Amino acid sequence: MSLHHCLRFVALAVALGAGALASAQTPPAAGVPAPGAVESAPLPPPGGTAQPAPASSPPQTVTPAPPPGGARPSLVPEPGDAGDVAEVTLPGKPAAVISGTSGADEGFATIRNALRKVEEELQRAGIAPAGRPVAVFQHFNADGSFNYDAMIPIERAPEGRTLLTNEIRFGTTPAGRALRFTHKGSYEDVETTYDMIEVYLEAKGIVVADPIIEEFVNDPRDASDAELELNIFVQPK
Repeated sequence: MSLHHCLRFVALAVALGAGALASAQTPPAAGVPAPGAVESAPLPPPGGTAQPAPASSPPQTVTPAPPPGGARPSLVPEPGDAGDVAEVTLPGKPAAVISGTSGADEGFATIRNALRKVEEELQRAGIAPAGRPVAVFQHFNADGSFNYDAMIPIERAPEGRTLLTNEIRFGTTPAGRALRFTHKGSYEDVETTYDMIEVYLEAKGIVVADPIIEEFVNDPRDASDAELELNIFVQPK
């Protein structure tokens, strides 16, 4: 499936799924720390053309400060601004992972429930989450469904164990070079951000790998919460 169809599918899935879950308040789980350098540049509006940064003003390299005590860090602690794109390095952190398949209509609800299940099983096992919740859209199928991994980062997996439960395994979050786009606003409106991502990638001629990564930076009340902040990562090939 082409990148265009992948991005459009994710936008459709979250838009439809968010509406189905608007009345069910399902708090998210947790994410992770420590990336590499962050370089930011403005994102073009949909329908526009990406403007190259002036030669005299290259992106600044930022060394992120550690998160406040007790806070769960995101994969890239340096915060993003809506409408910007940042070149980042994802650290690849230990995580508890559950995989599944969902249709577009129930996509948002499925992902949120999967993250909640992982969080509950970690608590039952006495393992503390060490980062923000992460959803990885692994593959988009011809029948309109998609395969996903729902992840909660942890400090380390118990020694000698590969499974938390029969459904949940220990693994790692995605690692390597990535572009981060930040969505601020309700999950029901995330399609606008995916439109901007598509415009940016096409304008720059960037080809990315299939997995699309979403990270919940904060804990929205529900899908209509306008205070939601979501990191969306794509990894260039």
